[in-house]
Amino acid sequence: MQSDDKGSDVVDVRQGRLSLVEMVQHQALVRPDAVAISAKSESVSYGELEARSNQMANYLSSLGVTAGSVIALCMNRSLSFPICALALLKVGAAYLPVEPKGPSRRLQAMLESAKVSLVLTDAGTYQSVPSGDWKKVDVDASSAAINRCLKEFAAVPISTRQAAYVIFTSGSTGIPKPVAVGHDSLLNLVEWHIRAFNMTAADRGTQLASIGFDAAVWELWPYLAAGASVHFVDDETRTDPAKLRDFFLKEKITVAFAPTPLAEHMMKLPWPKDAALRFLLTGADTLHTYPSASLPFTLVNNYGPTECTVVATSGAVPAESGADRLPSIGCPIDNVEVYILDGKMQKVAAGALGEIYIGGRGLALGYLNDPALTADRFVRNLFSADANARLYRTGDIGSFLADGQIAFHGRSDDQVKVNGFRIELNEVASVLRRHPAIRETVVSARENGAGEKQLVAYIVPSSTLPTISELRDFLSKEVPEYMIPAMFVRMESLPVASSGKFDRQALPAPSEQNILREEAFQQPSSTIEERVGAIVAALLGLQHVGSNDNFFYLGGNSLFGTQLIARLRDAFQVEVPLLNLFDHPTVAELSVEVERMMFAKIENMSEEEAERLLMTNTQSSL
Repeated sequence: MQSDDKGSDVVDVRQGRLSLVEMVQHQALVRPDAVAISAKSESVSYGELEARSNQMANYLSSLGVTAGSVIALCMNRSLSFPICALALLKVGAAYLPVEPKGPSRRLQAMLESAKVSLVLTDAGTYQSVPSGDWKKVDVDASSAAINRCLKEFAAVPISTRQAAYVIFTSGSTGIPKPVAVGHDSLLNLVEWHIRAFNMTAADRGTQLASIGFDAAVWELWPYLAAGASVHFVDDETRTDPAKLRDFFLKEKITVAFAPTPLAEHMMKLPWPKDAALRFLLTGADTLHTYPSASLPFTLVNNYGPTECTVVATSGAVPAESGADRLPSIGCPIDNVEVYILDGKMQKVAAGALGEIYIGGRGLALGYLNDPALTADRFVRNLFSADANARLYRTGDIGSFLADGQIAFHGRSDDQVKVNGFRIELNEVASVLRRHPAIRETVVSARENGAGEKQLVAYIVPSSTLPTISELRDFLSKEVPEYMIPAMFVRMESLPVASSGKFDRQALPAPSEQNILREEAFQQPSSTIEERVGAIVAALLGLQHVGSNDNFFYLGGNSLFGTQLIARLRDAFQVEVPLLNLFDHPTVAELSVEVERMMFAKIENMSEEEAERLLMTNTQSSL
């Protein structure tokens, strides 16, 4: 996204303020021994972060990386990620984080779309990166060469039209869209965050978002700029509300982000009054609940498309307000403007619905290598005297409340947020439509019994009815896991309104009668299977679950999984690890795990205790 004009454009966009790189460098100068980042058993101090990122910057320069380049980071959530990202900022390149676990064809399309020349990987991800017009470098395998580089590096000047990072967002045509965010927009996010949450070097934040999710940007740079420490959360903990709470308490986390569905579960947990957590930041989906007055921290709801540098509006959520509406998305952050406009781009009255348009310093530079799409979504700001001022058309519907806060009312198109991920329904449907056994399909987002959104695919088979595993395997080659529908519903035809157009409102809710199952229904063969099946059915809002039914194919997910583990604990007095559920997802397999753990527990009991446990849990299966 660098300008062709090499002269007047290379100016200091900071107007006397420190750049992000300089802010982190300052922390290394004044507190070199303080912990900057901690991941599992490893950590780096600010002095080490400065030295190692300088060595990486020198190494990247030796590979030909120059200012204005876009370099992909396809690596695991580890210390290497922030070190490489900081090094790329120092050489003036934009870093592009991409998920290493995604489908190979999708990853290749993303790298081609961004026109990257280099992909940085680590030992665990090198093989997952497809070949193309780019060089692959394993930073772990290259550690000896990197360590020989100088520990000093002079950061290059930055330009107003130079991207700090590029990140992909879902595309309605089936092709992900790369969004380029400039240094000034990123710096605005950092400066607002530090001011709004009173960040100091004493704070301790977390990193739990996937690197390809723009929340990961927010979880790193404000904390490192303020001299706080960032603590990476392991993969098992970051999806389990209770374990994540315990992690916050153990590590004395003071400010942290959790996607909306996860935050809503965490708010229901008991918290000690002396918890160090000051702010729990949430966003990426619609917040449905107000926090309890007993929680020791402030819940802050945030809203912002990827095209507007993570956060555009923010506001503390009052405790148990009793309001008859959902919590608001707050007010615009520093130097960001929000307009709610009608179809003629005129301002609507307070309380009236309209489309949300966003302007100001938070705007992205646009879509990388796609000027036509950029011109379509980033339009002239008619409310500004600056002829170059732009507004981003979000496609979201909102209204201004009487107090100036903004209420969110959903999407105006087929884009949804599910478990914190922004998904274009048409993108999933366009891939699914290519399956030879499907004649027609539409994908919808529906709330399950717990009030959480899930993707549901409605399919009209062309001939032989495909199995769930066939459809999931087919999709997994094209889209990431979070875009695979939780359930598939069989239809004879898709509903059509009297106008002749497809009627989305007439799609039936998933039920016992219409959901696609992997195999024919099998009755439970033991008392334990009956009880486990009943627990799964009650949790997922179904009447009957067979012994061969897969928990995840019936709409289960990791958050439901934690609830299932808790219900199994209450019912059988055994603690089944969450990972066991992923390895043994059918009722029959899960029942074997429950039975195995019961036997293990019995071995350490007295005869009387064992007999009581057996009588409580089963009458015949043992």
